[in-house]
Amino acid sequence: MSEQLNTVVSGDESEIHDEPHIRGRRITVSHIHVLVEERGLDAQTVADRFDLTAADVYHALAYYHDHPEEMRAVEERRRELHEAAEDDPRIITGPEDLSES
Repeated sequence: MSEQLNTVVSGDESEIHDEPHIRGRRITVSHIHVLVEERGLDAQTVADRFDLTAADVYHALAYYHDHPEEMRAVEERRRELHEAAEDDPRIITGPEDLSES
């Protein structure tokens, strides 16, 4: 029987991200969830776009659904950050917040 490596790293265990993501990558579980389950992209399309396997995508989706409290906390932190950014232009929430200087 082959040994399967854990595909998803939780935010608590990560050194590169503050939320669950694909091991060795900066692609978050939340992002994969949005692309597949909210935007309706095919799992293989998402895998191809990010040079992942379809199994990686399905592991991320399984993690999302197996850890609802953690994923709600991630979404709440993101919402709070975006609200704070509306009042403070120094807070960066994405590339659109970076000025070309």
